[in-house]
Amino acid sequence: MAMRSWLFVPGDSEKKLSKVAGCGADVVIVDLEDAVSPQSKAVARQMTHDWLRTHQQQLLAGGGHGRWVRINALGTQLWRDDLAAVMPARPDGIMVPKAAGPDQLRLLAAELLQHEQRNGIQPGTTRILPLVSETPAAALGIPAYADAQQPRLAGLTWGAEDLSAAIGASRKRDSQGEWTDAFRMVRANVLLAAHAAGVLAVDTLHADFRDSEGLKRIAANSYADGFNGMMAIHPDQVPIINAAYTPGEEDIARARAIVNAFSANPGAGALQLDGRMIDQPHLEQARKLLENLR
Repeated sequence: MAMRSWLFVPGDSEKKLSKVAGCGADVVIVDLEDAVSPQSKAVARQMTHDWLRTHQQQLLAGGGHGRWVRINALGTQLWRDDLAAVMPARPDGIMVPKAAGPDQLRLLAAELLQHEQRNGIQPGTTRILPLVSETPAAALGIPAYADAQQPRLAGLTWGAEDLSAAIGASRKRDSQGEWTDAFRMVRANVLLAAHAAGVLAVDTLHADFRDSEGLKRIAANSYADGFNGMMAIHPDQVPIINAAYTPGEEDIARARAIVNAFSANPGAGALQLDGRMIDQPHLEQARKLLENLR
């Protein structure tokens, strides 16, 4: 299953939950955290459970999308209630906000195992995606995920809003629309740590959901930088993200040509293709592109 677009939907909005399945997102993240007020948490948990149950049938039928839940932060008293409500409905994964590091995820993994055993879910199948940048300490610890040995880890992602508030930043992008130094460092560390760990690198969202042209540019650059997917906060962002993270026919044809060239010349370290030198890194990149099409 492709995991290019990760769309948030509030867990307490019946209207939005009823529409989200048809928007084309690869992954739907039902949000129990920031999008839900404290007084609505209990209602949101029940609505999320019911939505997961309904869309589990679609998934079993061979269609649909990934069904994820963003629980409340592990530093609160809310997340265990979140898990108790949603795990009987078998979500595909859990997004962890304000993740403090790999050790904290081990606590979550242990809790997930208990819920899996209790609900007849194959142990270890509920994946984890942490938001790893929302405090200064967490942001500085991103490299620790590179070799953390977390079997449930599906990927790493990041966000700028909480971090900007934590460090008192009055801007996140410069006059040219590029990330300022602190956020650029965080983004680069997420990208490198995810690839080092062999998991997905998921880029942060574009907050201005009306800015489709800006999103096209940002998503295209993100794909070119090596990210595997991107967060979305509005259904209109989904087709733009999906298009940006889908290789074009020209890219696919070149990747196949690279693989074929090396297959025809086993043992070669470097070759010429269409007047350009290609070597082993080009071959590895071509193979990854083609593998992701399956």
